[in-house]
Amino acid sequence: MAAADLGMTCRRWIAGCLVLTGVLAGAARLSPVEAQAQALTAQKAAPSFIRTDLNGERVELSAYRGKVVLLNFWATWCAPCLAEMPVFAAWQRQYGGRGLQVIGVSMDDDAAPVRRLYQKYRLNYPVVMGDENLGELYGGVLGLPVSYLIDSKGKIVKRYEGSVDLKQFEGRLQRLLPK
Repeated sequence: MAAADLGMTCRRWIAGCLVLTGVLAGAARLSPVEAQAQALTAQKAAPSFIRTDLNGERVELSAYRGKVVLLNFWATWCAPCLAEMPVFAAWQRQYGGRGLQVIGVSMDDDAAPVRRLYQKYRLNYPVVMGDENLGELYGGVLGLPVSYLIDSKGKIVKRYEGSVDLKQFEGRLQRLLPK
């Protein structure tokens, strides 16, 4: 191979590597949902929302300032979600008098199975219907369950994703509640 051909081959190889590097760098950028989740973590303020619960009552997150809020995104088809819900109902009974408010956000498409499950589990906290917009407001809810622990000032203290150690979760919750 002539020196000129070898030089051209090297330049093409280097150019190809640079293009590949640019493509990979672009792929490493955050998606809009990931960027919002990162920004949410940085700001730590729980985004406000207003929804109607399964009983037709208005649920406005900002109305719970002064309380510790456990905001739980779930669905009827999610086994780990169903395992958590009786525990969250027990916590609402146990800690509600000390300032805890559990709020459920069902990510199901239809309210009928949510209502049946609400009655079956005898939930003692409001459940609202969620959607993609509400999920994105909270940094993207791509898998379930996702729960947020929000302090009495409306700041997100912790985001829990998937099956979690409920004893550790409860310990953090207890530390936020007044004695």
